Amino acid sequence: MNWYLESGKNSDIVESSRIRIARNIKGIPFVNKMRKEDFEKVLDIMENAIDNLGYGLKYIRLKDIDDLTKLSLVEKHVITPELAFNKGEFGAFAINEEENISIMINEDDHIRIQVFSAGEDLKAMLDLAIEIDEKLGKQINYAYNEKFGFLSNCPTNVGTGLKASVMVHLPALARTENIRKILDVVNRFDMNIRGIYGDIYQISNKQTLGISEEETIRKISVITEKVMEQEKLARNILLKNSIELEDRVYRLYGILANCRKLTYEECSKILSEVKLGVDLGIIKELTDSKLKKIELYAKPANLQKYLGETLEAYDRDIKRTEVIKRIIQEEV
Repeated sequence: MNWYLESGKNSDIVESSRIRIARNIKGIPFVNKMRKEDFEKVLDIMENAIDNLGYGLKYIRLKDIDDLTKLSLVEKHVITPELAFNKGEFGAFAINEEENISIMINEDDHIRIQVFSAGEDLKAMLDLAIEIDEKLGKQINYAYNEKFGFLSNCPTNVGTGLKASVMVHLPALARTENIRKILDVVNRFDMNIRGIYGDIYQISNKQTLGISEEETIRKISVITEKVMEQEKLARNILLKNSIELEDRVYRLYGILANCRKLTYEECSKILSEVKLGVDLGIIKELTDSKLKKIELYAKPANLQKYLGETLEAYDRDIKRTEVIKRIIQEEV
């Protein structure tokens, strides 16, 4: 099963974990200074390296896939919009069948290794990312400086080149109006926390220079634990007025299960509340597995990929409700 359809440790709050390692090839200019022949050289080097890397990785040039497929991968967060839509004929990526390993080529760095997991699993993801990085490093001469570490086009990647992040669902902190306090506290601990959409926030490291990969993971894990504690306290506060909470999440579940037309923006807001109801054991008609499928296939590109047809926005809003009903009614 693909990682984004699975449940993991603490997945009632931590939706996913990601490790990204940025690397560049010695002797080739950084991306912002590259010419056509430089891009092609990186593509040739990486295609050969991927063939020898293993992990079931498939090398794909962006020019060989359609825009709908690109957008579906962006919606899954396995490639970035920057790579998908700004790199044209000079971009590529490698991905495995489970889509938990993705290597972007010629994005903002020559190489960006990404590994993903459902739930809170940064340590295992770090081990996997380092393993892949070391295997690639045996084939490729990385741009490296004894004083500064791995070199990058982006100053915030110099050093380890490591960006670790977790996606957290914080609806109760938002409802109790405590989310701003949490954001301020996390930012004071030299970490980034930013809203992605709805009640989903990303916690990630700022520092890559003068700190080890293991220390980075430790710091993010500590912050994540504290944020989870505060979200759980906020959920307990909401549960004290359980009738109001049950009424709200079931009303929204009723819309999700019975409406005839639903935009993606409306659906995202409803799903945040419904997920809270499922995680708290209030809504028993939905499982976590079904909820993850709805979250994925409600997205515009993945909805169309699921149905195998191209649809205008109005028709997507109608078909979205049909797909949601189909998933809800599936036998477990």
